[in-house]
Amino acid sequence: MATERKTALIVCPGRGTYNKPELGSIVGSISASPSTKIGDNKANLTDVLHQIDAVRDQLGQPTVTALDQAPLFKTSLHQKPENAAALIYAGGYLDYLSIDHERFEVVGITGNSMGWYTAVASAGCWDIDTSTRLVTNMAQLTAGGEGAQFIYPIVDSDWRPHQGYIDAVNEQLARFPDELKMSIRYGGYAVLAGSEQACTEAVKSLPRVDDRFPMILPGHAAFHTHFMNDASQQALDLWPQAAFRAPQVPLIDGRGHIWSPHVVDKAALHQYTLGHQVTQTYDFTRAIQTAVKEFAPDHIILLGPGAGLGGAVAQALIEMNWQGLNSKAEFAARQQADTPYVLSMGLPEQRALVTG
Repeated sequence: MATERKTALIVCPGRGTYNKPELGSIVGSISASPSTKIGDNKANLTDVLHQIDAVRDQLGQPTVTALDQAPLFKTSLHQKPENAAALIYAGGYLDYLSIDHERFEVVGITGNSMGWYTAVASAGCWDIDTSTRLVTNMAQLTAGGEGAQFIYPIVDSDWRPHQGYIDAVNEQLARFPDELKMSIRYGGYAVLAGSEQACTEAVKSLPRVDDRFPMILPGHAAFHTHFMNDASQQALDLWPQAAFRAPQVPLIDGRGHIWSPHVVDKAALHQYTLGHQVTQTYDFTRAIQTAVKEFAPDHIILLGPGAGLGGAVAQALIEMNWQGLNSKAEFAARQQADTPYVLSMGLPEQRALVTG
């Protein structure tokens, strides 16, 4: 008797998710499941990786295979923006192809920050050549930008909204209206970005939480703010609308806007991806909340590399009291099911429930 096909929302990770523990994970995952089938199409994952590597080689950049198979993790190499971007995109895209699409019907794809590019690629809007070139190029353009970025919690230890922390963040945003912006709404965290001076002053002023926050994100510029205007304009000039195609499945962007499949305004998708998305707040929380309300998926599947998305997704669900979910403890209890609601492909035991 055939297993009932489950619906799934796919979530793609953002910058900083390929770290030392992920070294070797991309090639290792392919070795475990070298081919997959999406609809009537069979994809050989090794061939896909070779295509990505060939483009990187043409660009004069280290290949994903060489980076992933390096004997040691080197921050200067692996977290160099154009290398980190390629690893994150390749790891996520190959994970998407690895999903058993005969067991899971993908009803929507979204992502956090740089994960938007992986989402667009996974939805079929770009071919492999375009997506590999674009993620590399966007990393180079935005890395050269001004400013800094830091993260601060807006929830308590049980992942419920904490009004005191929220007020403290809003106070700093009001203090530096032109120099400090909300960069990403990331579940239970606010990611703020702006000028070096505004970030330094805000970090000094915010109350310390758990001896970790506020935390400056090393190597990050003022992403998703007006400080990226020049990078955005260069990208819009360099990449034509013709590079974009309509998505094959719904895409939920960083405003919570849904791009319907098969019919899309290429000019609008081009402008959002290289314009608004680069220079304005990325509301990952709203993207998750919109997606679950609109599509009510049986599961949420988190692509790799890494397994850091789970907390932010759960916090976004708790904020809206999704299906009565109201705390970290309740989320942990639900995850004890034979097939958890949120499935992270960065965790081997959960990956096994997703792949063919």
